[in-house]
Amino acid sequence: MKVAVCVKQVPQLDAVAFNPETNTIRREGVLNELNPYDRRGIAQALALKEQLGAEVVVITMGPPQAADVLRGALAVGADRAIHLCDPAFAGADTLATARALAAVIRRERADLVLCGRNSLDADTGQVGPELAELLDVPQVTNATSLRIEDGGTRAILDRETDDGIETIEVRLPAVITAGERLIRGDRVPSIPEGDVDFFYERWGTKLQRFPLSPDMRVAAQAKPLEVRTAADLGLDSAEVGSQGSPTSVDGVFAMGSTRSPIVISGDDPARAGKELVDHLRRRLRLDGDSPPALEPLPDRPTLGDPCKAIWVVVEQLDGEIREATFELLGASARLAQQLGGQAAAVLLGYEVQQLVPALAASGADTVYVADDKRLDPYLAETFSQVLTEAINRFRPWAVLAPATAMGRDYLPRVAARLNLGLTGDAIGLELDGRGLCQIKPAFGGSVAARVYSRTLPHLVTVRPGAVAPCRPDMGRRAAVIPLPPPPALAAPRSAVLACQRSAGTGGIELDHASRVVCAGAGIGGPTNLHYVESLAAALGAAVGATRRVADAGWLPRQQQIGVTGKFISPQLYVGVAVSGEFTHTAGIRGAGTIVAINHDPDAPIFEQADLGIVGDYRQVVPALIAELKRLDAAALV
Repeated sequence: MKVAVCVKQVPQLDAVAFNPETNTIRREGVLNELNPYDRRGIAQALALKEQLGAEVVVITMGPPQAADVLRGALAVGADRAIHLCDPAFAGADTLATARALAAVIRRERADLVLCGRNSLDADTGQVGPELAELLDVPQVTNATSLRIEDGGTRAILDRETDDGIETIEVRLPAVITAGERLIRGDRVPSIPEGDVDFFYERWGTKLQRFPLSPDMRVAAQAKPLEVRTAADLGLDSAEVGSQGSPTSVDGVFAMGSTRSPIVISGDDPARAGKELVDHLRRRLRLDGDSPPALEPLPDRPTLGDPCKAIWVVVEQLDGEIREATFELLGASARLAQQLGGQAAAVLLGYEVQQLVPALAASGADTVYVADDKRLDPYLAETFSQVLTEAINRFRPWAVLAPATAMGRDYLPRVAARLNLGLTGDAIGLELDGRGLCQIKPAFGGSVAARVYSRTLPHLVTVRPGAVAPCRPDMGRRAAVIPLPPPPALAAPRSAVLACQRSAGTGGIELDHASRVVCAGAGIGGPTNLHYVESLAAALGAAVGATRRVADAGWLPRQQQIGVTGKFISPQLYVGVAVSGEFTHTAGIRGAGTIVAINHDPDAPIFEQADLGIVGDYRQVVPALIAELKRLDAAALV
């Protein structure tokens, strides 16, 4: 068995800075390291080597210094390394990157390809699915467990979704992207640039640095590290790098906001609670006022040009349309008005006709419906094939999908099949003289880029909560166009064996919550979660978690906020006993008002907050709840 592991060297996110004078990212003095998700991929490959005698080949594409991560992988047990290093590869977007990787993996004839779920710098999660499409193999994204069966011909995996865990069987060869919790507790190497004498090792949730032994260094030097160019792989320069990229970046800008924290002493919890609520009343609507009304749907007397149609791929859960779909329909209707086009919904599934009226009411002029038993349950291969056929037939101007576990899973396959540009996890869509400007955050949300597609249709996944829905009009009707799945719909090479939705809807609620209360590890344990949940109930807020809380199992992983969790943009965020490490606060940059409650006056969270109370949360939170209840009672008088 041969396992290929695709890895990437990324800068340390908390050290990256933006130069506002030149509108560029300053990387001087910033160490590069192995992408954390790729560490999981290497660890899983090494486990398969130990269990099955697999050959492990590690591959990266990048400048000469990227060889550091390959040497580290060789030192801890990989058999060979391949470095795609050529000026022709520079400036590649995800599809151009996937083309280069696919070219070398075809030659290697790998039985299994492992990638990280996404890279922390760009956070697209597109290379793995695009690679699977180019190799014509099945995929499983965001895997949290992997077991090889039947002599290396199939695998059983658990895959993390937005609402729980799916158990999937897949035929090999296949592409697997490693989630954060794949192969927990095993050795996971990471080498900063210029520091090849040390690795990092994670045992459970603890990160430890350990020295590279002389034997490991000798072993790394003795193993082959091959350098290959585009010509070596039989690739034309027009297929790779910036020339072969169907998307382009036109400038970046800073996303950070300047906050001037007001910190309140918690020595008198009742007084502190009242003072905090007074500040919030001036900033927010906490006194009984209704939330801002949704905008009505744009008035379009005539149906627009079908050649300028903006499609929204519908996402549903247990027969209920997810809020992210309604948000995108609102955006589609607004863009269609400006463009002179049509807003449309694409509904894929089984027995889904009853969802059409809600889509029409929310802005869809046309609903394309593929209603077929073979589309239930969801699988990336079948969804991407049906959507590709529909795009080829009707030629829309743009296709939008939520940047959820599902949207990030299938839309990259569509992009690779049609050689189209794809922007992932956009937070804004604007029409300008160049077409559709897609605003995408990067480097943990510290900056954002303006991205354009050189191909049509534009393909974009949009972060839930980033755009606003319109007020539904229940009197609207939409034309319904059937999309019969092609008779030659390929038999899927994977199957969903089980779905475990024990996480409930807490994680999904976070995507759109206007208020969030987050539990930090400082609460001490799950028995103290009632403080967080009671405050959330008093505020009408959703409940979130830091990574340490999710890792400890106090709250579901789907409720984790931060670089390796969710990025949220609520009107109000309250962190209870949250320390405020960069990996968490990157996920709350978009919050309107940030409130911190922590006993440590030097906790980093206060540097990111607008309002804070320094005090014991077990005293401050009950006092704050009492003040909120008093406010509610006063509003009823």
